[in-house]
Amino acid sequence: MKTKQVIVISCLLFLCLYQGFCQEKTSKKYTISGYVKESGSQEYLPTVSIYVPDSSVGTTTNDYGFFSLTLPEGVHDIVISFIGYGTIKKNINLTSDLSLNFDMKLETESLEEVIIDSDRGVNESQVTQMSVVSIKPSEIEDIPAILGEKDVVKALQLLPGIQRGNEGSAGFFVRGGTPDQNLIILDEAPVYNSNHLFGIFSVFNGDAIRSIETFKGGFPAKFGGRLSSVLKIDTKNGNKERLSGKVKVGLISTSMLLEGPINKGKTSFVFSGRRTYADLLTRPFQPSDFKVGYHFMDLNFKIHHVFNEKNKLYWSNYFGQDRFNAVDKFEGDDLKTKLGWGNITSTLRWNHQFSDKFFSNTSLIFSNYNFGIKIDEKFNNEIFNFKTSSGINDYGVKADFDYYPNPKHSIRFGVASTYHNFTPKQSKIRQTGEDNVDITQNIESIESAVYLEDDWKITNTLSVSPGLRLTHFQFKSTNYLNFEPRATIAWNVKPDLAIKASYAKMNQYIHLLSNSGIGLPTDLWVSSTDQIKPQVSQQYALGIAKDFLDHGYALTLEGYYKKMDDVISYKEGASFLLLEDLETGKEIDWEENITTGQGWAYGAELLLRKKTGKLTGWLGYTLSWSERQFDELNRGRKFFSRYDRRHDVSLVGIYKPSDRITLSGTWIYSSGNNFNLLDKETISSAGNFPIRNPEFSGSTTPFSTERNNFRGESYHRLDLGIQFHKKLAKNRERTWGFSIYNIYGRRNPFYYYFKGNNKLTKVSVLQFIPSINYTYKF
Repeated sequence: MKTKQVIVISCLLFLCLYQGFCQEKTSKKYTISGYVKESGSQEYLPTVSIYVPDSSVGTTTNDYGFFSLTLPEGVHDIVISFIGYGTIKKNINLTSDLSLNFDMKLETESLEEVIIDSDRGVNESQVTQMSVVSIKPSEIEDIPAILGEKDVVKALQLLPGIQRGNEGSAGFFVRGGTPDQNLIILDEAPVYNSNHLFGIFSVFNGDAIRSIETFKGGFPAKFGGRLSSVLKIDTKNGNKERLSGKVKVGLISTSMLLEGPINKGKTSFVFSGRRTYADLLTRPFQPSDFKVGYHFMDLNFKIHHVFNEKNKLYWSNYFGQDRFNAVDKFEGDDLKTKLGWGNITSTLRWNHQFSDKFFSNTSLIFSNYNFGIKIDEKFNNEIFNFKTSSGINDYGVKADFDYYPNPKHSIRFGVASTYHNFTPKQSKIRQTGEDNVDITQNIESIESAVYLEDDWKITNTLSVSPGLRLTHFQFKSTNYLNFEPRATIAWNVKPDLAIKASYAKMNQYIHLLSNSGIGLPTDLWVSSTDQIKPQVSQQYALGIAKDFLDHGYALTLEGYYKKMDDVISYKEGASFLLLEDLETGKEIDWEENITTGQGWAYGAELLLRKKTGKLTGWLGYTLSWSERQFDELNRGRKFFSRYDRRHDVSLVGIYKPSDRITLSGTWIYSSGNNFNLLDKETISSAGNFPIRNPEFSGSTTPFSTERNNFRGESYHRLDLGIQFHKKLAKNRERTWGFSIYNIYGRRNPFYYYFKGNNKLTKVSVLQFIPSINYTYKF
């Protein structure tokens, strides 16, 4: 970290604060503050636009629906707008500080001709922040999905810069990063494994979600601890006016949501649950001597209580588990195998409004992730028991503050601290006639941070958002102290056209040891230590944002460059299952199995989005490169990472001709993944090299001992869906949904292997999968 960068960012922040206080004293102004809620449920709405046309100033609500806007004394017209809700226009005569709350009504679902209003949403060209994308839960409901399971992460994979892993995987890679470099937050709590069914689905039940926001770069200073992205998911607070719910039945799972008031207008609850029943459906068809079962489940529970307008309490909880078991019986001998993994999170939050310009949120956070294997074997009257597990427990506290001195400044600052307790390996072995073996590896560390940032509107056309985050990490007697400067600048060339640039430095103190790269439960979370340094990234981005106000379109184009240092990987041949020297039986510390190196990622992203009207959707394109270099891998030479993809295209369309029908489709194309196919010995004995590369007709790709030495075929598929809605009496509605995944049956590669006489063979899964689901709302 260069000292000059810290000094410049610090001076900018203090200048922002000083100017904010000075401007507040130079003229007679008053403050309008309050909350924006959804009419009918009293759900607080984030990122709602509050705009004053005659002054050309405005603000947006924070994550908890609070806004503050300071204006000169006099008469003003205020416009409150949010996509999907009816616009509110209010005339006020401002002679003193004023508290105003707004209830926004959902737009009529008759889908008559839509009148585009340039003030009806937060325009891309009017915000300083860049490299951020948001998607509404309603859009996720409309997009066709595999087996009818609407999935947050799979919907995000359709956006530029966010790539999937293998076919059907819910894991995601952002701008050349790895899965552990994504900070996933559910109601302020980190989630360490976001996958169900070995990565096919994510753990997030879409019915319970209120808002989704993803940062790919230009990170706000309040976020830290990861190199590549932040996925922020907030769940619903609950309907404070009436009892309501939803039941959804699909091919492999059923989910339900129930929300309502405990004390009308004051206290509400939300409960949602989901369980797959694949194990129940397959059980009758399995032989009596060999049975296999698998299921996953997740539960969300939240209570929201309003003490008064200035004090609110939230208690959010998540519990999710995957269970796999197999029983093999043969002539009196038994072999039982059980695998289990899952997350538990709990967050207690207190909102407090100190004044009409000062807002705070204080959180107590717990997060747990655990993976375990248990094997019980009975053979010739001898019993063998093996049990091993790994996991992480987090206990955290954080306080975030929002201060709005005047319309030109939105200042945020805060402090956070987390105690990490890692268990890379805990094993127990019991065997008849043998000594018991107990092995436990335990790591404890503390991660803390303070931050300060400001969204400063210097002029009507120029705004800057400088930020500084100071992080500290302690492992035993080893301490890491790092400065993380952040800055974003936006210049409005025209009212609907902006040029933006950003810089962000990030440090990551916890790491995921992975062979697969797709988020399998055998991946291990470990801590930085005195031997393993934190990972570091610096990312630069430059882009433009253009709004087509008369047609409801928005266009963003960004280029980025990211340099990563001290990234980690397993050494050749090492893995979770090889933490023991098989020749000597000596237990090997996990630190001896890994190596550190550096990485590069760069590229460009384009997103054309249509937000309003009967037809909505987007076109996304990504051109990217992702490289790694480790002294102990690939003979020290650079190599492309497995999910380095040159091209990635996604086209999403959602059409609602009436309130009774929703048509949707997605088309995806991407360059192939990289694979490790051969070692040196296999190459020398093979007789059919070079082998034709399927992606480039007529060309050949000679194999070598290079890491990721073969690029598979390109990937593409088309998904289509249709939903039929019918409104029933008393706020009830039923929906039938039909969709087809990979409608033209493309045989996309899942992996490759050599068969017979070194014949390269492709394995494909998930071809032409129809699904049906039924949803009932009340």
